[in-house]
Amino acid sequence: MLARRIIPCLDVKDGRVVKGVSFVNLRDAGDPVEVARAYDEQGADELTFLDITASHEKRGIILDVVKRTSEQVFMPLTVGGGIKTLDDIRELLKAGCDKVSINTSAVYDPHFIKSAAERFGSQCIVVAIDAKRTPVVTDSERAAQLAEVSGKLPWSTDLEFRSLFFQGVDETGVHWEVYTHGGRKPTCIDAVAWAMKMEEFGAGEILLTSMDQDGQKNGYDIELTRAVSNAVGIPVIASGGVGNLEHIYEGLIAGRADAALAASIFHYKEYTIREAKEYLRDKGVPVRL
Repeated sequence: MLARRIIPCLDVKDGRVVKGVSFVNLRDAGDPVEVARAYDEQGADELTFLDITASHEKRGIILDVVKRTSEQVFMPLTVGGGIKTLDDIRELLKAGCDKVSINTSAVYDPHFIKSAAERFGSQCIVVAIDAKRTPVVTDSERAAQLAEVSGKLPWSTDLEFRSLFFQGVDETGVHWEVYTHGGRKPTCIDAVAWAMKMEEFGAGEILLTSMDQDGQKNGYDIELTRAVSNAVGIPVIASGGVGNLEHIYEGLIAGRADAALAASIFHYKEYTIREAKEYLRDKGVPVRL
């Protein structure tokens, strides 16, 4: 069995790490290079930067952060936020990142993922999926939702993609909808079907965040994580909801994820990366120590 990975995530704004609650009340939390170095020393397997500024004018700031970080730490770096073109990916890879994480641009143009994978290789293309449990609705309500979405997604009427959308009533009452723009815009796209399509289009990894659990510290959405992990053959990174080390264990074992991403428990020094890995090792989970 391959070693499971522990991945801390840093929100970067204007060249600084920031911390907040539910994306508000952000406060400065230090220089990203220094924070990255600390995680590297603790034994993190990878590091994810989320560029929350993500505008064209400020892209140079995250490029500088990536360049400075890659010069001082040797774990793989993933950067997400505002990636819209192949040139964006090229510049980030040139700056020293190993992978890019793409969410909204993938939803608005699925073929962008195919082009990116063909150009740069699947190993560096991560598709981020922000998913939320969606309640059962009537056929007419779903039809109205689909009609609204179809006007915004130019590919929505293509027969190739029809199976991605919810159809009618889901009698189980449990499915998950893909959201874009930092979790603000619903899409009517089924998260499990979307993960499968992104694998087909060349994604090398899925970064799966439960919007319901994110920031709650009650643990990952195990049912969601397991559903996506069972549906695809590429690695799945569980994200959203970690409050203690048992949650990481559950995400990797019950959720069948290949890696666990967490932020606050490491940022606020509730646990170190080393402590997390030793905990997992003692429970029989293969990790790199």
